[in-house]
Amino acid sequence: MEGRALTSLRPDENDLVGEWVFAAGKMNGDATCARINHLISEVLKELGRDASGWDVLYVDPNDGRYWELTYPKSHMHGGGPPRLTCLSLEQAKVKYGDVLGKEEK
Repeated sequence: MEGRALTSLRPDENDLVGEWVFAAGKMNGDATCARINHLISEVLKELGRDASGWDVLYVDPNDGRYWELTYPKSHMHGGGPPRLTCLSLEQAKVKYGDVLGKEEK
């Protein structure tokens, strides 16, 4: 993936699901994994984690949308490939209420 595809989330996007692929004798993340990693390290702003420490809430400074990083295939090593899902403000408040309260101050 190049350029813009890595750098921003489109308004019509709401769920990015990475996959692991076996190639050249080893397991690697696909292009979506690479994009998620780029977004969480370079674009999105981390607001905090849930009580487990695994799920992370981010905000997109470009449009104010909330994004949650999870690892839904927990049976796999390291939690499996990442998933980045857009949350409504209400959904974010339910799971990350304390984090959002700190951000608003």
